[in-house]
Amino acid sequence: MIEALSTHQGDLTHSTEAAPDASAADAAAAPAPDLSALDLAAVEEAVRRAAAEEILPRFRQLAADEIVEKNGPHDLVTVADRRAEEHLTAALTALLPGSVVVGEEAVHADPAILDALRGDAPVWIVDPVDGTRQFVHGDPGFATLVTLAHRGELLASWTYAPALDLMAVARRGAGATLNGEPLMPGPAASTAGIDVAISHYDFTTDEQKRVLAALDTGGIAPRPCGSAGLEYLHIARGQIDAVAFSWENAWDHAAGLLLVQETGGASGTVAGEPFRIAGGNALPFTAARDADTARRILGLLAAAN
Repeated sequence: MIEALSTHQGDLTHSTEAAPDASAADAAAAPAPDLSALDLAAVEEAVRRAAAEEILPRFRQLAADEIVEKNGPHDLVTVADRRAEEHLTAALTALLPGSVVVGEEAVHADPAILDALRGDAPVWIVDPVDGTRQFVHGDPGFATLVTLAHRGELLASWTYAPALDLMAVARRGAGATLNGEPLMPGPAASTAGIDVAISHYDFTTDEQKRVLAALDTGGIAPRPCGSAGLEYLHIARGQIDAVAFSWENAWDHAAGLLLVQETGGASGTVAGEPFRIAGGNALPFTAARDADTARRILGLLAAAN
């Protein structure tokens, strides 16, 4: 049975678990950063500035030599990704001295950077352009994702879609906003059907496709996802009911998982465990508008896994 879900309950958010090797003594020696001392508005401004200076001027203006394949024709990186991540790395570490950055492009160059997710320092998890394929093709459905975490716990996140003028901010235990207005928990999923964004077919193995196909059943309407960060925002806004993903890159999921939890949603893996941002999860996993929907999706996925 699927029992262990990360959910938002009153003022307490049960977010991602701490790293498996984190002991109580470690946690006491490395207390979570005091968000009251961090200018959250300055973080938002840093995200907006990076997009304004490094991303938007290149939107629909990329030259062919500014687009590179990383691991295949669908896995792209552009000069905008790299420059925006460099910009954010400098700005965010200046705002929180002693913090470090785990960015998608830096990890691609040096996978050892991922070790910071299990370390004592506060970590900024950065996806400079989530939905690079959309960005390359002139589709406005891309986002810049930034999350502040500490020893596996998600503390605050920023989901910014610059071409759509959408900025969602979530703070652990304090809810979420969209363009400054509170994002309220959505109603339960409609009994008429559950809309689910799933891992895109271009990025899945045959085995992953087989498992995800378990969601193609009565009462559930799966479709390939676009920008993962924006799919989480769609859940928070009540535009879809859930996501089901078969990969675990922290930069793709951290911001959205906190956003969904802070708007009343739930998440979990097929092993019946909370999603661990440092990795090592049983996959697929889901995030949904409510716990019942999450349990239904996980039950179908676990049976097919």
